[in-house]
Amino acid sequence: MKAIKRILNISILCCLLPVITVAQASQATQKKYKIPVLKGRANNPVLRIKIELNEAAELQQIDILTKGTLRLNDIQDVKLLASGTDSALFKAEKAGMLRLFAAANAPLKEKTSLTGNLPLQKGINYLWLTLSLKATANAASFLNINATLVRLNKDSLKITPDNYANRLGIALRQHNQDQVHTYRIPGLATANDGTLLGIYDVRRDSGRDLQGNIDIGLSRSLDKGKTWQPMQIVMDMGTWGNLPEKFNGVSDANILVDKKTGHIFIAGLWMYGVINEQGKWLEGLTEQSKDWNHQWKTKGSQPGFEPKQTAQFLIVKSTDHGKTWSKPVNLTKMCKQEDWWLWAPAPGQGITMKNGTLVFPTQGRNASGKAFSNLTYSSDGGHTWKTSRAATQESTTENMVVELTDGTLMLNMRSNANSKDTSSTNGRAIAITNNMGQDWTLHPTSHQALPEPTCMASIIRHDFVQNGKKRSVLLFSNPDAKTARKNMTIKVSYDDGKTWSSDKKILLDEEKSRGYSCLTSIDNNTIGILYEGSQADMVFQTIKLDELL
Repeated sequence: MKAIKRILNISILCCLLPVITVAQASQATQKKYKIPVLKGRANNPVLRIKIELNEAAELQQIDILTKGTLRLNDIQDVKLLASGTDSALFKAEKAGMLRLFAAANAPLKEKTSLTGNLPLQKGINYLWLTLSLKATANAASFLNINATLVRLNKDSLKITPDNYANRLGIALRQHNQDQVHTYRIPGLATANDGTLLGIYDVRRDSGRDLQGNIDIGLSRSLDKGKTWQPMQIVMDMGTWGNLPEKFNGVSDANILVDKKTGHIFIAGLWMYGVINEQGKWLEGLTEQSKDWNHQWKTKGSQPGFEPKQTAQFLIVKSTDHGKTWSKPVNLTKMCKQEDWWLWAPAPGQGITMKNGTLVFPTQGRNASGKAFSNLTYSSDGGHTWKTSRAATQESTTENMVVELTDGTLMLNMRSNANSKDTSSTNGRAIAITNNMGQDWTLHPTSHQALPEPTCMASIIRHDFVQNGKKRSVLLFSNPDAKTARKNMTIKVSYDDGKTWSSDKKILLDEEKSRGYSCLTSIDNNTIGILYEGSQADMVFQTIKLDELL
């Protein structure tokens, strides 16, 4: 009994004693983001370092290790920026909280020590490693860079490596570049001589859609995307009709290469003035006028053919692989049904069918104002054009067309129903036709594959030769999500779009962006993509076909 009492007394005493805890050990971790590292961008965020301290200390050194296919002398410089307790780099920068801890310029070694003196508080502290690339860097390579050691005045902390390798790319167009507020709406095509042509909205005054001071810009590359020539403007309606440029915007361009002749067409949508919410064209607009409406909003575009009635479908042509361009030709009266509220290009890329027919993906609003997707095509090299029936009865808009192995045309469409659908039925609307859109059939994968956050997407057929045999795959790009426009991804189908491989998709950019994209075949083994990324308005990257096969 005495022994039992002693045990009970000890137990009671232990319960009454204060709980003694061991202080959590200081530690350092790193997080890599699946985003591109871009040529032309001053500071590419590569990794975030999180230092958790059980007492205040002074940071004196961080070691970084660089591995991967990128040549070390392709790196212009690296910087370590302290953002205090804020884990968001851009938020800390905007708030004026960023402090430079250390920097190193080329040539870098595989192992580099960045040294300085930075007081760190007890608790959580964040630093960001950023870098810039030389203009001569190979944008098709990868970068694997890690922080390996944090040295404090009182301690040293090892960091577990992360083997993710960032893809490189090119910041083709950036916010405020060339005094342009925003670049949007990419299109990409490969001319018959191999020239790459990237097109986009040049939104001079703001990032807002039409109506506004917007032109269509073009960038050309003569070396498969390694370098790009200065921007040229290919569609600009100036002060047509004695209205300011902000009331003569052109937007939403689509580019089409005639594979037979080599001629290149760009279609764009022009708005003249403003048609208000009641469907009335406003008189007397000046540079000081603040009036605005959108062709897809209310009655911003109306039945009829004239510029004061409805938005206009324009087309320009190049016969020298994009060096020079014709004056705009207006196709509105040729192709638009008079009672349609709108007929417009669907942004991205058009195709040349195997029989030589040229096909633009198009979109519009019907006699009741409801959105639709359809085709516009030419059988005579672009001299005359015809429009098809709507591909589906549901509300769809931006789309791209692809020719399947048997000559069937497949239209892959943005569906407005997906804006509120996060279920298994969220997916691109897909329809097929065998008679140029006189009749349409919903494809079995319609709303059953390819989820979207209601956003423009791209689809192309890539023909190639492998082991002496002709093959083809379908490639698709969009933000791979159902709500936010994030996770820019390329997917592949080996069976004409019946199924899409879940283990071969390639994530290019996991962060949020505006989300539009356009693919092209650069050569037998290389795919190019131009997209609206989280790190630049227009990002260009290349992907080797081997990654998808």
